[in-house]
Amino acid sequence: MCFSEAAAFHACESRRSYAKFYATSSDTMAQKLYIGGLPYSTTDQELGDAFASAGTVTSSSIVTDRMTGRSRGFGFVEMASEAEANAAIDMWHGKEFGGRTLTVNIARPKEDRPQSAGGGHGGERREWRERN
Repeated sequence: MCFSEAAAFHACESRRSYAKFYATSSDTMAQKLYIGGLPYSTTDQELGDAFASAGTVTSSSIVTDRMTGRSRGFGFVEMASEAEANAAIDMWHGKEFGGRTLTVNIARPKEDRPQSAGGGHGGERREWRERN
């Protein structure tokens, strides 16, 4: 085995052991939940208090509009473990909170958005100006 093959083998083995470690200890890791359908008047504290009945809440936050500062009607709660997160989903998904029905599930990572060229036309205007 040459040096590059050995380095690749070692890197692969370290990734496997890393993944194996987290697969076995995933029940103790924090789990982030997406909470949709929130009343617009809900605060971070109220959201955290509501989900504390399902387990230990590490953090809670309501997503707000940048321009107005108003709630956008959804937020995130981080539970201390996967078991507590599943209990929170069972307890709150499809249930009423403040007169609205909640959607609760495991939060997905934020996807990278393509970078625009500006102007809201994906660069069409710039190309037009360059041609004329």
